[in-house]
Amino acid sequence: MTMPILPTDIAAALVDPKAYGEWNGLHEKYSWARANMPLAIAENERFDPFWAVTKHADILEISKNNVRFASAVRSPTLVDRDAEALVKAITPNHDGHLIRSLVQMDAPDHMKYRLLTQSWFMPKNLRTIEARIREIARDTVEKMLAMGGECDFAKDVAAYYPLHVVMNILGVPPEDEPRMLMLTQQLFGPTDPEINRARAEIVSAEQAIQMLQFVIADFETYFAAITADRRAHPRDDLATVIATGTINGAPIPDREANGYYMIVATAGHDTTSASTAGAIMELAKNPALFARYRDGTADTAGLIEEAIRWTTPVQHFLRTATEDCELSGQKIAKGDWLMLCYPSGNRDEAVFEDPFTFNPDRTPNNQIAFGFGGHVCLGQHLARMEMRILMEELLPRLKSIELAGEPARVESTFVGGLKRLPIRFEAN
Repeated sequence: MTMPILPTDIAAALVDPKAYGEWNGLHEKYSWARANMPLAIAENERFDPFWAVTKHADILEISKNNVRFASAVRSPTLVDRDAEALVKAITPNHDGHLIRSLVQMDAPDHMKYRLLTQSWFMPKNLRTIEARIREIARDTVEKMLAMGGECDFAKDVAAYYPLHVVMNILGVPPEDEPRMLMLTQQLFGPTDPEINRARAEIVSAEQAIQMLQFVIADFETYFAAITADRRAHPRDDLATVIATGTINGAPIPDREANGYYMIVATAGHDTTSASTAGAIMELAKNPALFARYRDGTADTAGLIEEAIRWTTPVQHFLRTATEDCELSGQKIAKGDWLMLCYPSGNRDEAVFEDPFTFNPDRTPNNQIAFGFGGHVCLGQHLARMEMRILMEELLPRLKSIELAGEPARVESTFVGGLKRLPIRFEAN
C-alpha cells in the first residue's frame, strides 16, 4: 500500500508558526486534508515525517489508547530534527524532554502523578473556591471598566483574570504574577518575535533551545524556593501538595516537581485566557449575540463550550506508535509520529454542522479542545467555571461592545490564541 503524502503547501503550513497566527488559511488546508487525505504523511525538510491526523474520529481513537500511542517515547510537541537531537543530548537519560510533566508521561507514572492533584480540579472542590474566583472576576471587571471605554481585552483582561485564579490556587503571591505571565508567554510562544525572550525571529535550533533553557531555569529557580518554603511551612495550596507529595513512597524528584509546577502555572491560565478572549471577540462582532447574554439571565454554558471549540488553544499534541497497527485503513508502523490536529478535529464536518459558524446553541458540542482519554486536560472544569463566572460578572455591566481594531493571534504551532483584541465598550 502506498502511503498518502500531503501536498507540500499543506505540510509546510502544519509546521509554520505564522500559519497558525494567520489561522483562516490554515483552516482551508485542514478542510482540504479532511476531505482528501484525512490521515496522511507530512514531509518537511527540517522535520522528521509525521502523520497529520485531521479527523475528529481518528484523534479520539488515538487519544483513547495511550499504550499504543505514547507520549513519552518522543517529544509530544512539534520540534524540528536538529532541536530534537540537541534536547536528547542534554537531557537526563537522553529522554528528549526539556520538561518532564504529565504531558511527557505514560503509564504507570502518568496516573500516579495525575492523582496527586486531580481532586483539586474536580467540580466538588471547585465549588468551595467559587466565591474566591467570583471576587477575582469582579475585581477584573472593575479594572476593565476603569479603562475608559477602550482596552486590549486579550492583554488587559483575558491574560490576567485566569492568571490570578490559578496563582491563587497554586499559592504564588500576587506580586509574582507578572513574572509567571511573562515566563508562560515565553515558554508557549518561542516562535513569536513579539512574545519570545529574545524579542526576535528565531533562526536556529541552538538559539531556540538555549532560549527555552533560560525560561525553564527561571521557573526552576522560582519554584525551588516555593518547594523549600512549603516543606517548612505547609499551606492549603497546590504548591504544598506538590512540594510534600510522594511517588512510590519517596518525595517527588526535583525534575518532576518542577514539571508539575510549570504545567499548572502555565497551561492553567494561558489556554483559558485564549478561550475567554475568543468568546468576547465573537460577542463584539455580533451585537445580537451580545444582547442575548447582556442581561445575565441567559445560560452561558453553550457560549463557553463554543468559544472553547472555536478557539482550540492547544493546537496539537504528538503521539508515537509503540507497535505496528492500522488506523482508518492506513498502516501505522512502530515508531511513527502522529500529530493530533485539534483545530481541524473541532471543524470536522462529520461531527459539527456548519462548523465555520460560531453557534452557542450547538447541541451536542463534542469539541476536543481539552483532549480526550487518559491525558484529558486536568483543569477543564476550572476553565469552564472561570469563564462562566467572568461572563456573569462582566456582560451585565456592559451596554455595548465592538471591535476597535484588528485582532491578532500568537504565531505558535503549539498553544495559540489572541495576543491582541482591541475593543470599544460602553458601561451601564
